[in-house]
Formats: sequence, structure tokens, C-alpha cells
Amino acid sequence: MAPRSIRLPSKRTPPMLLFIILLIIIPVSVILILTHGQKITYFFRPLWDSPPPPFKHLPHYYAENVSMHHLCRLHGWHLRPQPRRIFDGIIFSNELDMLEIRWRELEPYIYKFVILESNTTFTGIPKPLFFASNRPRFGFAEGKIVHGIISGRPAGLGPKLDPFIVESEQRGAMNGLLRQAGIENEDLLIMSDTDEIPSPHTIKLLQWCDGSPPVMHLELRHYMYSFEFPVDYSSWRATAHIYGPGTRYRHSRQTDLILSNAGWHCSFCFRHIKEFVFKMTAYSHTDRVKRRDFLSYSRIQRLICRGDDLFDMLPEEYSFQELIRKMGPIPRSGSAVHLPAYIIENADKFQFLVPGGCIRSAN
Repeated sequence: MAPRSIRLPSKRTPPMLLFIILLIIIPVSVILILTHGQKITYFFRPLWDSPPPPFKHLPHYYAENVSMHHLCRLHGWHLRPQPRRIFDGIIFSNELDMLEIRWRELEPYIYKFVILESNTTFTGIPKPLFFASNRPRFGFAEGKIVHGIISGRPAGLGPKLDPFIVESEQRGAMNGLLRQAGIENEDLLIMSDTDEIPSPHTIKLLQWCDGSPPVMHLELRHYMYSFEFPVDYSSWRATAHIYGPGTRYRHSRQTDLILSNAGWHCSFCFRHIKEFVFKMTAYSHTDRVKRRDFLSYSRIQRLICRGDDLFDMLPEEYSFQELIRKMGPIPRSGSAVHLPAYIIENADKFQFLVPGGCIRSAN
């Protein structure tokens, strides 16, 4: 008699169980992508994006009481018989404290402070002319100020505004204002945002030395919220130009050359919480405000004192090693050495910018 075949029980997942699993996984995945899509994208950035070509760092020499002749020679340049005229060009939003610090630091070396502001933000929100209404505060530099106003395009009138296009238009308007200020070939032009502050000794070096590259970026030490939270030396957008026929005002990469350790970039370094809210809703990356509670005063205050990200974002890095290294709050620093001298001289006034001063007032 032939042996009877034995049927083994099937190991296949019952269709109903599989359906239930998919019914749970798919909605959860969709919710995660919708809620944390930006984080997921940034976490996997090393897989889908490539870093830009590296900069060529130019060594930067400086010490107190060293002659300018010697400093020029160390850089491979030579001393000029007369200093260059320097024009400092910025597009201004609402950073009154940073503007005061910038101009106080650079005033001895600047021929003209060229400042352009608009009655709307890059996102089309109407705003006051903050500089115009606070101009008496900058009376110490009055004779050097060239102030221009550009009419903005309020949101809601016509097609939706692209903030990056509006920003580009304002940077284009700066070219005309610089010509109005009297800039000429061979003058030195600094292009940067208000909170990107070249150090005075960097400006003096470029003012007195011949032979420097006609265009170079300035490497600035990056801080967040105050000088208590140093991030790294990743700030590169500030540039120094020997002005010529082809010079155009821009805030993007223009050369592979960058002068090392040339100043400070203090992002979101505001005195009042309302100024944080204004910038978060006004600048080109307004899409980063994913929920209304991001603008909560108590939330913003808490994150400032922790050194954490206002937009709940991961670092924008091109390698997993750097991404993981920079995740989490920015480590605090107790050092107030090698900061803008005007801050140290007026530490009581700018307590919110030095170590231990993270508490902000609301208004």
C-alpha cells in the first residue's frame, strides 16, 4: 500500500492579515512623509545631492601691532601708497542692532554706507521702513550714508510672488544705488547681508594692500541667536570686489577663492521675540514655518536658550558624518573673546548677544 502524502501547513500570510498590515502601514507612512518629509529629505541628502566644489582657502594673517607693510607682504601683496575707497552695500530688512554693530565696527574704513530697503518683505508682506524711521540712531555715520527705497510688490496683487525672484530684483536695484553713491573702478565693494560683518582688520587689509584677487569670498564664523552659540565657519556668501565694469551685486557663489576667518555672521541675533517672528515669516525660506505654533513666543524663547533649530530641521550637510555630528542643539560657548569690539564696549546694551544672555523680551 502506497504511503499517504502528508500536507504541511501553508506558511503564507493569510490575505486578511496582509490587508490589515497594509491598511496600517500605508496611512502611517503617508502621515510621516507629510509631517516629517523635509526631515526625511534632509537626512538622506548625502544620497541624492552632491556638495559644491570646495573653496580654495587663502591664508589670513593678523596680529596686533604688526605693520600693514608686513601684513601685505605675508599675503603675497604689497602696500598701496594710498588706501582704497570702500563701499559697504547691504539690503536692509529689520536688523537694527546688527546694523549699528556693523557700522560702528567698520565706520573708520568705509567711504560710503550704501543701504537699500523696501516697504515689503521678500514674501510680499508690507513692512515699515525700519532704517528710515530709525535714521537718527545712525547719526554717527550720517555723512557717509546713501539710502535708497525700492517699492515692493504686496502679496495678493497678481500671481503669487516667488520670494527668491523678489530678492533678486532688490539686489539688482542695488547696482543703480551704488552708481548713485559714486562708486568707481578700483574702489573696493563689500557685498553681504547686514548680519554678515567683516572684521575691521580684514577691511583695513583689503583697503591698504594691492595684489589681492579682484573677487573673493569672506569666510565668516557662523553664530546662531547670539555669540554664545558658535556653529562653525560655514558662512561664505559675503564677498569683497575690486569694482569694475562687470561687477554686479549678488549674494551667491562668484569665485572659488575665500579669505579665511574674515569676520562674523550672527543669524537670528535679535533683541525681541517679535523680531524672530517677523524674520521667520518674511524671508525667502518662509516655507520652513510648517505649523502656526512655530511662531509661539514661548516656543521660540525655549529654543533660543537651548540653541536648538527654530524650524525643527536637520542640518544641511552632504555627508552622514557631518549630519550626525551637527544634529541636536548647538553647544554653548562661554567665550566673548575676538568678538566685535563695539559689543564688548557696550556689553550692557547688547547683553542678549553675549554668553549668559539668552532671555529675550517679547516686544
